[in-house]
Amino acid sequence: MKARVHVMLKDGVLDPQGEAVRHALGALGFDGVNGVRQGKIIELDLADADSDRAEQDVRRMCERLLANTVIEKFDIEIVQG
Repeated sequence: MKARVHVMLKDGVLDPQGEAVRHALGALGFDGVNGVRQGKIIELDLADADSDRAEQDVRRMCERLLANTVIEKFDIEIVQG
């Protein structure tokens, strides 16, 4: 079983990397981009076959290591197979 964790900065937290990407896109002629938020995707290959338990474990991983919950939010996607 696999889990995908999508980590993004919370709304209201400044995103300097996203702003740099937005600026670069404008410099390349893509004028219609008003904002960019940059995040990360973490993919985990899990031994656990129970999706509920796997999601609980991944949530604890996020809260303890994978996301800075003070400034970041995360979503967990459990993928069978």
